[in-house]
Amino acid sequence: MITRTLASWIAGLRHEAIPTDVVRTLRLLSLDTFGSALAGRGLPWTDAIEAWAKAGGTPAAGHAATVWGESTPCLRASDAALVNGAAAHGFELDDFHNAKLHLGAVMLPTVFALAETLQVDSRRIEVALAAGYEVAIRSSLALGPAQARLRGWHLTAVCGPLGAAAAASVMLGLDAERTAWALGLAGTQSSGLYAFSSDGTDTKRFHPGRAAQAGLMSAELAWHGLTGPTQIYEAADGGLLKAFVDRPDPERLVADLGEYWHAPRTNFKPYGCCGSVHAHVDAALALRPEWTGSGAIRVGMPRVVDVQCGYTYRPGSALNAQMSGRYAIAVALLDGAVLPAQFEDSRLAGEDVTELANRIEIVADTDLDARYPAQFCGWVEVETRSNGRSRIDVDNPSGSADNPQRADGILSKFAALATPSLGPESVARLQACFQTFPESSVQEILSLAVPSGVKRAG
Repeated sequence: MITRTLASWIAGLRHEAIPTDVVRTLRLLSLDTFGSALAGRGLPWTDAIEAWAKAGGTPAAGHAATVWGESTPCLRASDAALVNGAAAHGFELDDFHNAKLHLGAVMLPTVFALAETLQVDSRRIEVALAAGYEVAIRSSLALGPAQARLRGWHLTAVCGPLGAAAAASVMLGLDAERTAWALGLAGTQSSGLYAFSSDGTDTKRFHPGRAAQAGLMSAELAWHGLTGPTQIYEAADGGLLKAFVDRPDPERLVADLGEYWHAPRTNFKPYGCCGSVHAHVDAALALRPEWTGSGAIRVGMPRVVDVQCGYTYRPGSALNAQMSGRYAIAVALLDGAVLPAQFEDSRLAGEDVTELANRIEIVADTDLDARYPAQFCGWVEVETRSNGRSRIDVDNPSGSADNPQRADGILSKFAALATPSLGPESVARLQACFQTFPESSVQEILSLAVPSGVKRAG
C-alpha cells in the first residue's frame, strides 16, 4: 500500500536519519524562501489574500501565527500559511525543483505557522521540512511532471498540499494512521490549473499559499479525528495518480525512500521569471557583451517550455511577462538583468522589448525534449560583433545544485532583498539563524524580520 508506506516513513522519520547535505540545503532554501516572502509583501495580489485572511478575525492568544514582517501574531496557523506562502511566491523569486513545482513557498509557511503555536523541539522543524520537500517532489515525479503539465496542471498546487500535510503531520506528531488520513485529506484538495497563463492573472500567486493552507488544515483535521482515504495515491477509482495523468509511475513515490533525497537538487532563483527559462536567461546574459543588438535570435526550447512560455508577448500584467520566455530573453539582452525593475509597468510596455521578444525564433529540439525536465536546459544563438554567430547551451540554470557557488548566491540574494527594510545587522543575524536552525528559535527569526522602528509584540 503506497500511501501507508509513505505515511509510516513520515511518522517514523527522525533528525539523525537526514543526511547532512539535505539539512544544509534546507537551511539555505528556507532563508531564500523567507527573503522571497519579505520581498513579496505589499504586492496587490498578496494584499488581497492577506485582507481576506484578516477579515476572519484574530484567534485567542497563544493560538495565533504571524504574517512575516509584522510585529504581532494575528491569524490562525492555516491562514498565516496561506498568506506567507502567497507572499513567498509573490514575485517568482522562490525556489523550484525540476519536478516542476515550487517547494519552499509551501513548506516553510506551513512549518513556521505551526512552530509558533506548538511547543516542539526546534530540530523537528528540519524533520518536517525534509518530509515535506520529499513527499511533494516524489508525488510530482510519480505523476510525470511533463505529462501532467501538458494536461494543464500546476504541480505546485497539485502536489504541494501533500507535502504540506507531511510536514504538518511531523510538526503535530501524528502517528502513521493519522498521517495517512492527513495525506488523504490533502490529496482530495489537490488542484490548480494553468489557466492563469491565458491572461496573466493572480491565481498562480495563490497556489503555493493555498497548498500550504490545505496541507496544514488536513493534518489538523486528522489530529482531531477526521479520517481521509488511506489509498489516496493508488486507489483504482479516484486515486490521485490515475485521476491526474494517463501514465503514472507509482514506484517513484517510495523507491529508495530514506536513502535517496531529492531536496538537494532544488534550484534557487537569481531571476524573477519562470524557472523553466532560467537557462535561456543565463545564456542571453553571457552572450550580451558580444551581441550586435540586431539580427536574428534563435532559441532552443523543450516542447513543454515552448507550450508554457513561448507564446507571443503582449504587454499586460507582470505575471504575463514573468512566464514569457520571449520577454525574459529579450529583457536580459537589452537590460542585462531580469529582476523586479524589469517587471514594472513602464518596462513591460516598452516598444524595444516587445519588438525584440517577438522577433525571437523558437526552435524545436528533440535533444532538449529528451532531457527535460530532468534538466532545465536550453540554448540561445545571436549575431556577434565579430560578424559571426554565437550559441551558448546551458544544461542546468545557474541557480541549480550543479553550481558550486549556489550557497553564496542565496546569501547575497537574501541580503539584496532584505537589507533595504531590515538593515544589514538584522540581515546578518537572520542569515546566521537560518544556518543554525536547532540553535535558533522561530520567534527570534520573526523578531528580526520586523522592519526597523517597529517592535514585535510578545
